[in-house]
Amino acid sequence: MAGTVLYEVSDGLATITLNRPEAMNALDIATKVALRDAVRTAADDTAVRAVLLTAAGDRAFCVGQDLKEHIGLLAADREAGTGQTMSTVREHYNPVVRALTEMPKPVVAGVNGVAAGAGFGFALAADYRVVADTAAFNTSFAGVALTADSGVSWTLPRVVGPGRATDLLLFPRSIKAQEAYELGIANRLVPASSLRGEAEKVARTLAEGPTVAYGAIKEAVAFGLSHSLAQTLEKEDELQTRAGSSQDHAIAVQAFVNKEKPKYLGR
Repeated sequence: MAGTVLYEVSDGLATITLNRPEAMNALDIATKVALRDAVRTAADDTAVRAVLLTAAGDRAFCVGQDLKEHIGLLAADREAGTGQTMSTVREHYNPVVRALTEMPKPVVAGVNGVAAGAGFGFALAADYRVVADTAAFNTSFAGVALTADSGVSWTLPRVVGPGRATDLLLFPRSIKAQEAYELGIANRLVPASSLRGEAEKVARTLAEGPTVAYGAIKEAVAFGLSHSLAQTLEKEDELQTRAGSSQDHAIAVQAFVNKEKPKYLGR
């Protein structure tokens, strides 16, 4: 895949790069389709053991919907008497977020600049966020008379708590990198000049790790946030049985006994 979204796989790591730096990586239709397809490809590829989602340029990770294109689409909708423009949530945003959050492998977001609207949503859908010290986040939605999409109403309260999430959604503002780190939005804060290298280092470490266990961890955390303790304990039993029967668990145990560093296979 090329053009507005770049896709590359190397040693088990799929790197997906939003590639519209001249437009602050805003999401026009072509970019949304390409991103959706790239994320789905990474999710389905058994050779991919981790994903790095990042962006070209140094100004923006993604500022969300391309409003210049959006204005034209809204005008066409009014003329035709349809509401096709907002179907982008169902057709593009939802599939991207579900693929990022549900794939049984870790996803790292390398946030190089502004992440706003759906860009913020895609960053939150990742499991781990490496953030440049010059980056910033903004929900943006209410600022253009819209509600949350791209999973933000689900992910943001889980990261910062429901009260603060509601505040950030009702009163959109720029959340600078340091505050994002303090809120838990950023997992790791790094100098902007080393963002790409540090994000790739984290992602490659995960790509070399026990993929089955990582997938189980993702599933367990998501399950536990919306189920009772009893249900969660049952889910942990199910997932631990799965992880315990993996080749990687056997490799890890043998390496521990031998005082060696395990070399995981991802299965």
